Amino acid sequence: MIKTYIENIKAKDKKTIGITVGVAVLLISIIIAIIVLATSGKDNTEKETTTKATEKQTEETTEETTTEPSDELPEGKVRSQLTGEIVDEKIGLRRPISVMLNNLQAAVPQAGIEKAGVVLEAPVEGAICRFQAFFEDYDDLDKIGSVRSARTYFVYYSRQFDSIYLHFGEANYALDALNHESIDNLSGLSAVGNKVYYRTTDRVAPHNAYASAEGIAAGIEDQGFRTHLDKDYTGPFVFSADDEQIELTSGQPAIKVVPGYYVNKPWFEYNEKDGLYYRFQYGDKHIDELTGNQLAYKNIIFQNCSYESYYGTEYLNIEMQGKGEGKYFTNGKVIDITWEKKDEFGQTFYYDKDGNQITLNQGKTWICIITESDRVEIYDKLDESTAN
Repeated sequence: MIKTYIENIKAKDKKTIGITVGVAVLLISIIIAIIVLATSGKDNTEKETTTKATEKQTEETTEETTTEPSDELPEGKVRSQLTGEIVDEKIGLRRPISVMLNNLQAAVPQAGIEKAGVVLEAPVEGAICRFQAFFEDYDDLDKIGSVRSARTYFVYYSRQFDSIYLHFGEANYALDALNHESIDNLSGLSAVGNKVYYRTTDRVAPHNAYASAEGIAAGIEDQGFRTHLDKDYTGPFVFSADDEQIELTSGQPAIKVVPGYYVNKPWFEYNEKDGLYYRFQYGDKHIDELTGNQLAYKNIIFQNCSYESYYGTEYLNIEMQGKGEGKYFTNGKVIDITWEKKDEFGQTFYYDKDGNQITLNQGKTWICIITESDRVEIYDKLDESTAN
């Protein structure tokens, strides 16, 4: 009986041991499986993270390459702040000049205006218009003009391109602006005037005052003006790449453009062959006296501004500070834009309907200041009946 009892105990122990071993084996298997799964998940996570990081890096690199193309220029070359084109450092890094040009019929055609990279046209008293022409490449010009007197809003706009401002006298209301510390100017009525300007005999005064490149250089040296763009200067325009054309795909056709000035009655006609807008005024082609070439521009901007007269006089005070609307023309199309200038001596920037700064095509630009009295006309084809 005792023997049987002991045998039963041994049998139970063996059974218990077997169960215990089985449970242990099962637990070990589960633990191993968990470890394997965890390790596998970690590897997959690392692989996924690495893959995503690689994809993101590739995407960012591609985007950066697309939106910020390399602009490596030949040695000694820079981008013009006026036209966006590649020019010699000697031209592109020096301060431009901005010249007040006469536009009465007795003073046309103007001399040298074809070489101006940017021209601003704005009304003055008596509904006539005057030009502010910005030059950076003028060393070969011995005749620029004829030059007329300053108006306040032109003085302010001279800061648009950090220019040295040339004028022959001024309206009294412009004196405060001319005396501002940021303005460097060469006046024909100042002590340096005889170095910078000369008069011709082919026209009568006041339509016969001209400047020359040699005289301008002498005047700048005499006054001790800074000759190069400030190292922190940034131009107000954004230009297309060398192999890019801005087409304004969302714009409307604009083959003939009329700013609506009453006296000189100018207009522009688009030439599809070369992609330029050719200028007319006084019922004929607008040409340069020195070359005989008709003036032509890649970009045209209409900038709508309000105005008032100074203290009941005919002298205009055009409000070019603040915000307003306008239009941008290029390659035969037009879009609506806005403009903004935060302070009087600051720069004017132009934006599309989405609030992005507009990109200009490389080339020369003509800007018309449009007031509420000007009747703008835009045509999708040429029509001689609107030319005069």
